[in-house]
Amino acid sequence: MAEQASFIDRLSARFTGGKVIVVEPRGEVTLEVPASDWHATALALRDEFGFEQSVDLCGVDYLGYGSDEWDTADVSSQGFSRGVEGKGAGRFAWGEFPSEEDAGGAQPQHMPTQRFAVVAQLRSYQHNLMLHLRCFAPNEGLPVVRSLTDVWPGLNWFEREAFDLFGVIFEGHPDLRRILTDYGFVGHPFRKDFPLIGNVEVRYDEEKKRVVYEPVTSVEPRVGVPRVIRDDARLQTAAGERSQEAMK
Repeated sequence: MAEQASFIDRLSARFTGGKVIVVEPRGEVTLEVPASDWHATALALRDEFGFEQSVDLCGVDYLGYGSDEWDTADVSSQGFSRGVEGKGAGRFAWGEFPSEEDAGGAQPQHMPTQRFAVVAQLRSYQHNLMLHLRCFAPNEGLPVVRSLTDVWPGLNWFEREAFDLFGVIFEGHPDLRRILTDYGFVGHPFRKDFPLIGNVEVRYDEEKKRVVYEPVTSVEPRVGVPRVIRDDARLQTAAGERSQEAMK
């Protein structure tokens, strides 16, 4: 514990423009820095703190973070107290988007001041340390952060994945293009405002003799109902039947 406390103090003293967050009881440490310091911080962590490797990098969309579509109160054998209302994150049809305004009695969507983040998972094997490095893209309309491929080359495909799924642009990446979705894919499927039904559907056009992409029209948005485990009387019934058989 003393060694970790010393590590946290060193981080706080070295990166005065950042914020050190510790999650207890696991002791997970996150260093959050402005996007303008993202690349310089990564270099310092590698060269000064001995973080030789970044084992992962991912995007995060904080749209709707902390909100819930379901009331958790008044749960009974009849189910939840109410169904889903409004347009929760992901439950959109073609061309629909979340809004902060309350429309028709629906719950308004929480719109964060900082929406898109990038998180790198760092390892220092020589010091036996782990660290989460996080920054928020300053512009949610066009999220851009510096590429870290010149610091840790193994992040090449991880940054491509974050670009593909979240739409984060990594400035300076040597080959930034989609890696999981098709060339004709529309949108970024891990964004919270991406419809669960998708943006486009694919079919074969007999007249054009080729595959065509069209807006989704055949599926309505829906949300899965939380599973409610109700009392099961079969065990009690079986025990009662055995008791009656024993009395005969």
